[in-house]
Amino acid sequence: MAGRFFDEWKVGDRIEHEIRRTVTETDNLLFSTMTHNPQPLHIDAEAAARSEFGQILVNGTFTFALMVGLSVGDTTLGTLIANLGYDKLVMPGPVFLGDTLRATSEVVALKSSKSRPGAGIVTFLHECLNQRDEVVCRCERAALLKGPQPG
Repeated sequence: MAGRFFDEWKVGDRIEHEIRRTVTETDNLLFSTMTHNPQPLHIDAEAAARSEFGQILVNGTFTFALMVGLSVGDTTLGTLIANLGYDKLVMPGPVFLGDTLRATSEVVALKSSKSRPGAGIVTFLHECLNQRDEVVCRCERAALLKGPQPG
């Protein structure tokens, strides 16, 4: 199992996730249309070309979802009970078609669960960076994780 259990984390643990993902036009178009987001900056090349960006801007919610997805294998795969929330979400830089994104995660808080003995809440600070090492997305994620497993 790739994910870690609650008791295996320490505040300050940091992971540079190895998986990287180049964002394609198909990614952006499918995500935008599947989520009923008709923003011309995301789906209209002519309108986007006339914007301050001069090109298609990748849907920010795709960027956010990809950042979290890139982290799952190393953090919560198989050990997650539930994601409890996302906080302090910011997108300090744009993402464009063809950008290659990677993610990092750092444990910023740990708290034992009051309602589930042995389980606990790990708060991760996730960051998504492009190929120029510019942060394009950041958030905190509170994840309720399983506790130690017997045997």
